[in-house]
Amino acid sequence: MDKNFYITTPIYYPSASPHMGHAYSSIIADFLARFKKIDGYSVYFLTGTDEHGLKIQRAAEKKNMDTLEFCNQISKTFKDLSKTLNLTNTDFIRTTEERHKKSVKHLWTELEKSGDIYLSKYSGWYSVSDEAFYNEDEVEDFEGKKIASSSKSFVEWLDEESYFFKLSKWEKPLLDFYNKNPNFICPESRKNEVISFVKNGLKDLSISRKSFSWGIKVPNNNHHVIYVWLDALTNYISALNYPNIEGDLFKKFWPASVHLIGKDILRFHAVYWPAFLLAAKIELPKRVYGHGWILSGDQKMSKSKGNILDPLQIIEKYGLDPLRYYLIKEVSFGNDGNISQDRLEDCVNSDLANNYGNLCQRVTAFAIKNCNSKIPDNIKFEKEDLNILSKYNNNLDKLRSNIDNQNINSYIEYIVNSLFEANKYFNDQEPWKKKDNVIRLNTIVFTTLEIVRKITFLLYPIIPESSLKALKIFNLSEEDIDFSSISNNEFLNKGNNINKISILFEKIEKKDD
Repeated sequence: MDKNFYITTPIYYPSASPHMGHAYSSIIADFLARFKKIDGYSVYFLTGTDEHGLKIQRAAEKKNMDTLEFCNQISKTFKDLSKTLNLTNTDFIRTTEERHKKSVKHLWTELEKSGDIYLSKYSGWYSVSDEAFYNEDEVEDFEGKKIASSSKSFVEWLDEESYFFKLSKWEKPLLDFYNKNPNFICPESRKNEVISFVKNGLKDLSISRKSFSWGIKVPNNNHHVIYVWLDALTNYISALNYPNIEGDLFKKFWPASVHLIGKDILRFHAVYWPAFLLAAKIELPKRVYGHGWILSGDQKMSKSKGNILDPLQIIEKYGLDPLRYYLIKEVSFGNDGNISQDRLEDCVNSDLANNYGNLCQRVTAFAIKNCNSKIPDNIKFEKEDLNILSKYNNNLDKLRSNIDNQNINSYIEYIVNSLFEANKYFNDQEPWKKKDNVIRLNTIVFTTLEIVRKITFLLYPIIPESSLKALKIFNLSEEDIDFSSISNNEFLNKGNNINKISILFEKIEKKDD
């Protein structure tokens, strides 16, 4: 089987600056991409910005800016955030790029050829904020205005000529597909939500707008622009040079392994996108994972509510790796989660500074003092050494399965437990009392150094910068990180020098309540 892995984030809507929700999706995607890379996969990791639609046009008008210039400015902040978050993305796509426009127009013509597009008139509720259409039963009254029940965004009545996609035609094929591919939508609660929505009946979908101009023109009808979601979703294949489906990039990486998205855009990815692909006779992605929101208090973050959490401020105060670690460990993946300064500081102090950083410092300092600053070469494993070392080899398949199923919390729970066991092993073996038994002392030190190396390899996808600092103990670099080598109990070269490193994580002085 080809070891190829294609992961995507949502393409972010640059009507305002990035917030913690954007950072969360990107960090999780990067974590999964890094893991797959060290497990020997060829990885394609895509992120980008969705730059068309009425919402963007209005945001630019509000600032008295040319729309494309506005997009250039805001898109740059998302590109810069990718660097700040230390993402390993292969590509950053913008829907204003010519390569994307070409793909969207081709997909439109394919949908026309299949008989799935027709011209009619749309009358109904539309949210500019969500760039989404809503049925009557999805709208409620709020202070004399209409809002979408799910997002609480204001909706307005539209009455205009529109092209439609025959979504109703794909109701049964979609349900059949969900049934045959039970892992297509995750987590389970999201799958049930989508199936329920489809079973309630699908109406044909308006896929063009005539009342504004900022978008990709409908082929052969310049009075219409293509619906922003048909436009945006196509990014996942336009980045792979669609319509060149025989090209190396498309053949290697499509279908996508995981579309990682926020739960609020699940319908677009799990209903509309599969229907478009089925109609165009393109293979469907393997999985759509709808994760929860990062909340501010108990509400979703939004510019209109003024409750944006700026990831750059958190990074400036605590550092990037602590933020990455906190989001991956403390947020129950698939559910909503909060940023808690108190819990973040606990993670830094307990997990990163005490359990991990202190272990690295202790065993390194001991080896420098008692083993001539070298990895011991005169060793003889005993039962207790092999017991703790063998646990890693025994759990490799389980760890891979956790990643393949996006069971992120179980993956990091394994690391936390391993750190606890490593510290306990070093304390219980008391190498400082074995100075008259050089072989035993050497073996304890070698075993602990190997455990540090194994755990650091496992931590690399989560806290890459700090992991690479820790690997300087062994003169190892990023190129040396190989997931399969975690099963090797004698990876470290005996007799090689080891190095003292600076403190990996400074403890945070917590203020008394």
